[in-house]
Amino acid sequence: MSNDETPDRPEPPRPEPADQEPARPATPRGDGAAEQPPEKADAGDGKGHGYRFAGLRRELPAERPVPRASAHRQPLPEPPVPDGSMTGRRRLLASLWPPRVTRPQLTVALLLCVLGLGLAIQVRSTNESSVLRGARQEDLVRILDELDDRTQRLEDEKQRLVGQRTELENSSDQAEEARRQTKAKEQQLGVLAGTVAAQGPGITLRIDDTRGAVEADMLLDAIQELRAAGAEAIQINEVRVVANTYFADGGKGVEIDGHEVSQPYEFTVIGKPEDLEPALNIPGGVVQTLEKERANVSIKRHEKIVVDALRSAKRPDYARSSS
Repeated sequence: MSNDETPDRPEPPRPEPADQEPARPATPRGDGAAEQPPEKADAGDGKGHGYRFAGLRRELPAERPVPRASAHRQPLPEPPVPDGSMTGRRRLLASLWPPRVTRPQLTVALLLCVLGLGLAIQVRSTNESSVLRGARQEDLVRILDELDDRTQRLEDEKQRLVGQRTELENSSDQAEEARRQTKAKEQQLGVLAGTVAAQGPGITLRIDDTRGAVEADMLLDAIQELRAAGAEAIQINEVRVVANTYFADGGKGVEIDGHEVSQPYEFTVIGKPEDLEPALNIPGGVVQTLEKERANVSIKRHEKIVVDALRSAKRPDYARSSS
């Protein structure tokens, strides 16, 4: 080999142009035929490159825009605005339905329900505990009469006190008038306390108990009925009945303030006869109760009777006047 001969060297591979892509192998098709690789072709306008398929031409579906999640909540649809041609009733129904309830409204509704339940329970318990719920008609009539009589007595007392005040204000010698009224008040309190005798209109009640069936509680019921009817002074046989009088069953009769009183029992009562007698004769009252025990009861009215049984004035051990 001569020096001027050079060995054959392999040519280095030439780089392909940048605008050309390497050839792709043919891809087998589903029907056995090979799908030809796309051939490069220039676009008609010379500004870009495209691909032309020698075999089957596929079209890719158009890409759909992906909705983006909004950072803000979408506003609720506004309620339909009632048309001006709608009637008032339809506009009212449209504003009320469908209901739009909020948490404050639910809280207020719950509180109102609890309040209504409490009021219903209170009213029911009050009605059940009423004393007059199971009372008889006779008892209701008696209670009503007693209330009317008491109202009338209080009204009379009010008029009397107003008259005394007027006399004090119009009297030339107010000191003398005050002493006179004080003396009259002392006499009234003495009648109530049983320390002085009393006279006036009233009734007498006689109870003949031949069988001994009348007990102390029956006489006490008669005293309470007379006081409720406006009795101002009461005397049973020879015993003056006052505020602290007590009754007890004794061996031969009834004991009143420790004094044994035998039958017949005679009540001398000062008060308005028109009120005292009906109070004893009401249906289911004192007279009917005593007659059920086969006792003979008689009542008489008097224009003037005298209650002369007296009690000694007892000085209280602890109570003193505050004036």
